[in-house]
Amino acid sequence: MRRRDLLKSISFLPFATTLGGELIVPKKTKGGNLAAGGRDLFKELGVRPFINAAGTYTSMTGSLMRQEVLEAIRGTSEDFCLLDELQDKVGEKIAVLVHSESAVVTAGAFSALTLGAAGVISGNDPEKVKLLPKIDGTGLKTEVLCQKAHAIDYNHAFTNTGATIVVIETAEELENAVNSKTALMHFLNIEADKGKILHEEWVALGKKHGIPTSIDIAADVPPVSNLWKFNDMGFDFVAISGGKALRGPQSAGLLMGKKEIITAARLHMPPRGANIGRGMKVNKEEIFGMYAALHHYINYDHDAEWKIWENNIALIENAAKSVKGVTTNVVVPKLGNVTPTLEVSWDTTRLSVKDLQEKLRMGDPSIEVMPRTDKGIQITVWVMRPGQEKIVAKRLKEELAKGLA
Repeated sequence: MRRRDLLKSISFLPFATTLGGELIVPKKTKGGNLAAGGRDLFKELGVRPFINAAGTYTSMTGSLMRQEVLEAIRGTSEDFCLLDELQDKVGEKIAVLVHSESAVVTAGAFSALTLGAAGVISGNDPEKVKLLPKIDGTGLKTEVLCQKAHAIDYNHAFTNTGATIVVIETAEELENAVNSKTALMHFLNIEADKGKILHEEWVALGKKHGIPTSIDIAADVPPVSNLWKFNDMGFDFVAISGGKALRGPQSAGLLMGKKEIITAARLHMPPRGANIGRGMKVNKEEIFGMYAALHHYINYDHDAEWKIWENNIALIENAAKSVKGVTTNVVVPKLGNVTPTLEVSWDTTRLSVKDLQEKLRMGDPSIEVMPRTDKGIQITVWVMRPGQEKIVAKRLKEELAKGLA
């Protein structure tokens, strides 16, 4: 992780100012988990909050929004504006930050994929927009090519448009699969090393045949450079989640790429109806919040944050491996969720992975970890609040010691 030359001279919104590239916002209000009026809604509703030692999973509500994002949401919630004007202005700012021609805030990465593909298929013809998803026999292009290793469930985002997924493995198979119905060539970054065609070649093949290329990088920052790397590489549109490392609203994301594609994609978005994206509504507060999140993330000291992660992982690792029979290993994934990740292993015939998970889950405070097949668990610290790493270290050591005694 190296400190990168980041954009610093960026104007922001009326509710905040910039100073030396850092976002200045009002201080955090007190209350923790308390909502308006001092009500603890988690307790009132019987919902279990927990320390997240697992990662940015949608099932665990992604990540926690940064204070700058919450202030952006609060600070813009009491006035009206035109949705399209807001998307125009925010999109212009985001495009500069991520090196793309255009950008728009979407209802998550999945939504960005659907809308991007819809824009490619319909173009800027409002009448064609109305045809989706019933596009067979209309003359519109209906096929999306992807590699076998990239054919995951989330590609349902494309079939929502009415398109069909065509799976290939080699460049030769791709050449044979391209035809007059081919609308898009899609790439999944997190599985890049499992496919036979890498990023640059994929883009080159798309340009050769005049077919737009897309890439899903939903959870693939850090590193921060991935925010612009694939735009610079030449992908025609890029989809990313807002509620993971960016720590924006969980229900928001970004679609960034070529201007003509983003313009066409927006014809499928609210406030317009008669399209497949009407239900993918993003409110104004989420749009402001997403911009605040991106601005903060790009200007953040990522080297300092990485050192904190390493120190916190080391604290938990030392506690775990102090238990007889426990082994540990720290790894850093290469393509997605690129953070220090602790792997903890032990004799699971004495203490099952499921039993340890349940003991941590049902303790006070509750802690969530991820299983690592039947060999053990894995732990990350990047979405923990300060001090929670000490709680996790203590509780993990206690439960491992009890279970392996």
